[in-house]
Amino acid sequence: MDRPFKFSLERVRALRERTEELAREQLAASLSHRSQGEARLRAASATVERARRRRRELAGAAVTAGELVARQMYLERTEREREAAALDLDRRDAEVQARRRALASAARERQVLERLEERRRADHELRVARRECAALDEMALSIHCRRGHSS
Repeated sequence: MDRPFKFSLERVRALRERTEELAREQLAASLSHRSQGEARLRAASATVERARRRRRELAGAAVTAGELVARQMYLERTEREREAAALDLDRRDAEVQARRRALASAARERQVLERLEERRRADHELRVARRECAALDEMALSIHCRRGHSS
């Protein structure tokens, strides 16, 4: 009697499957992190636009030198914050790309083992079928021989 098929690398395959699942979760987290960075950049850009609009609105108004300096400093600070948010978003984009590559690699490694398992399972089933066929052939020959001797 043949033993049922058992893939000898099942633990490795399961580990690679878990690695792929973890890579998928990390990609999802990094996509979420990127979305937060995108929102931060949009907010910083809106703040810069408001500061510029306010400066234009007050361009003809009588203001003190101190107020002008304060407004200019505020505008420069908001522009720096927007630049920092843009740089941060670039870093987050790079992280997303790295996570995508890691997921693709993990998926390939898992698929290699799954294809190997499928080939080994097919080989096992072929060997079992051949043994069963040989056993049936032998039984048929035995029956044929007995019938030939009894006539």
